[in-house]
Amino acid sequence: MASPLIFFAFLGGVVPALLWLVFWLLEDRCEPEPKRYIFFAFVLGMLAVFPVLFSERFTAAYASGPILLLVWALIEEVFKFGAAYVAALHWHVFDEPLDAVIYMVTAALGFSAMENTLFLMGPLQHGDIIKTIVTGDLRFIGATLLHTLSSTTIGMALALSFYKPAAVRKTYALIGVILATLLHTFFNFFILQEGGGATFWIFLTIWLGVIGILLFTERIKQPARDYC
Repeated sequence: MASPLIFFAFLGGVVPALLWLVFWLLEDRCEPEPKRYIFFAFVLGMLAVFPVLFSERFTAAYASGPILLLVWALIEEVFKFGAAYVAALHWHVFDEPLDAVIYMVTAALGFSAMENTLFLMGPLQHGDIIKTIVTGDLRFIGATLLHTLSSTTIGMALALSFYKPAAVRKTYALIGVILATLLHTFFNFFILQEGGGATFWIFLTIWLGVIGILLFTERIKQPARDYC
């Protein structure tokens, strides 16, 4: 019985993430990234969930409340960044500003796919199909977008510093990680504090943030579009 549950949970976690990934890859259709690097970034993003879970359980023994939320957000953002960096961002394929956003999104969606799979396992194990569907919808709309938004914040910082000296690029990357961590922390804090009443407004804010990122990507890919 465990095998079908794992399969359906995996399917429910991965398919929505892949749909988002296809959408984002269309943003880079003029100069698409090599598929193997996209694949590596997605898979490494998925695998990053496991050291993140271990690290979060470890830190839970030493912190609590908002501090713990901050630490957990930092851990997730650093590991997602690490997945994108190892998979692509330190290789020759990172050759234009938009690539930073694409690879950060890819790693974030891989992370979200595995995280969603683990979340779906609980309701499925108890035979609660309705809760599984609701959980999947909320993860698809909320948590997946949050991971995308926070990681693309780092991607935007890298994109903005692409043509700058190495020391400046590192500073921008650090600022990106800090901003992504704060964004992630605020989301988790308000979700836990406000409960269902504020969920709509929190998700609306995330959607607006994603729209802002899409507008940003349109701006940074404009030179490439002229030759597309």
